[in-house]
Amino acid sequence: MIASALFLLPLIAAAAPQTPSSVYRLFVAAESSDEVYELAFDGKQLSVSEVISVGALPTETEGPHGLTVEPGGAHWFVTMAHGKPFGLVYKYSSGSNKLLGEAELGLFPATMQISRDTGLLYCVNFDLHGDMSPSSVSIVDPDDMVEVARTETGAMPHGSRLSPDGALHYSCAMMSDELFELDAASFEVTRTLRLSDGSGGFARTRPDGHHVAVTKPTWVQPHPSEKRLYVALNGAAQVVEVDSEAWRVTRRFPTAKAPYNLDVSPDGAQLVVTYKGAASVGIWDLESGTESARIETTRRVTHGVVISPDGRFAFVSNEGIGAETGTVDVIDLETKQRVDSVEVGLQAGGIAFWRMDGGRRS
Repeated sequence: MIASALFLLPLIAAAAPQTPSSVYRLFVAAESSDEVYELAFDGKQLSVSEVISVGALPTETEGPHGLTVEPGGAHWFVTMAHGKPFGLVYKYSSGSNKLLGEAELGLFPATMQISRDTGLLYCVNFDLHGDMSPSSVSIVDPDDMVEVARTETGAMPHGSRLSPDGALHYSCAMMSDELFELDAASFEVTRTLRLSDGSGGFARTRPDGHHVAVTKPTWVQPHPSEKRLYVALNGAAQVVEVDSEAWRVTRRFPTAKAPYNLDVSPDGAQLVVTYKGAASVGIWDLESGTESARIETTRRVTHGVVISPDGRFAFVSNEGIGAETGTVDVIDLETKQRVDSVEVGLQAGGIAFWRMDGGRRS
């Protein structure tokens, strides 16, 4: 019996969560303080490496909203949403955090991503202003920082994401309840899908031109290896799974109030959902379609999420309310617990993973 017990000890020790040897580096934008924070997490503690002031108007809040890091990590980009009247995207050198260029986009540019296939940047113009008419996706050459095309989609598009191969772009229109597929090379809309099941009605346009939406989709996230998409229906307290080949909704997951942003683990097993109206994050098992954990966040307004490339940690941005600072929480996806948090600037929102390294500052 003693020998058997001793034999099991190495197995028990191997099963215990191990502290990662890598340092995880990421960026988060503070929309109401015109700052981007470079953060580092050593497996135990999350800390601020640098605070980068962004924008050109010191007396105005220009609103850094969306963040993305190009494939390879050499540059990062931030959208300045509160343009006059148009917004901008800025390009920075990773490591030095030096401003390298800018490009003018549409009204309230929000989330974006760079295609591995075309090398171009795709940014949705959320457009909070006016009658909420159909807005657009801006396509930018990130080398020359020039907008090369603009494609019309739906009202208040959000959640700009690309298929794993970079050939297709997806976004959802918050005020017309639609999912859009865009060919990344031709810049043309190839398919549109209505996301409401009709139980609460359908999005419609009022005589004054304003839209009345039902599901209010705010994010779309492709599966890393299968022909599936996941869409957060902020107004319906649901996440829907879409078969991207058959182009239909295959499952609906009832969630906590106001699901907002999503990310899928690199192995495709887990979906992490931020609940903007419930001050929490849900971890979903995608095989069973069940929520395996719900974790309270450190601020009442939960915003963005990004999962590390090794699938070990989820990093969550939280806005705060009023003069309350934003925060970033770290969630261990093995133990399903929050392991650390750090305060950042006002209204923390856009969040993007940069790289993993051995702890050396570039």
